[in-house]
Amino acid sequence: MTVVNTIRVNGVDHEIPANWQAKRLLDYLRTELKLVGVKEGCGEGDCGACTVLVDGEPMCSCLLLSGVVGGREVTTIEGLPREYLDKFSSACETHGGVQCGFCTGGVAVMSSWMKNGGTETGVEPVSKLLEGNICRCGGYQQLTNAIADIN
Repeated sequence: MTVVNTIRVNGVDHEIPANWQAKRLLDYLRTELKLVGVKEGCGEGDCGACTVLVDGEPMCSCLLLSGVVGGREVTTIEGLPREYLDKFSSACETHGGVQCGFCTGGVAVMSSWMKNGGTETGVEPVSKLLEGNICRCGGYQQLTNAIADIN
């Protein structure tokens, strides 16, 4: 197996140092690349705060080793298009979808994936697709409404 020591994050290539190969992608993104929109909520892949897109598919960065994503494309909230982030922000404001903001990065990444055609079968409601993104402030329904309202 060939080890790829580079990763493309938000359109920019980065070398993954040897000492980061067996460490979590979440930590590499936050510590080395200073992409702090990726949050650690549970560290077990249950809360969605650390959701990133890997080759266009949502994944929990707390469950991935940095070396595993070598040679792949990773997108964090910081890499989402400004136009989408503006729509997301406006919809959240309209529907009261942001409270403490801790879940916002992961929810924004997941909603971007949904709005760009990503679904399991093409027919799931937003609420079903957001089940892996927990809002501890109780704003889950408001976030669901906001995302459904984005066109």
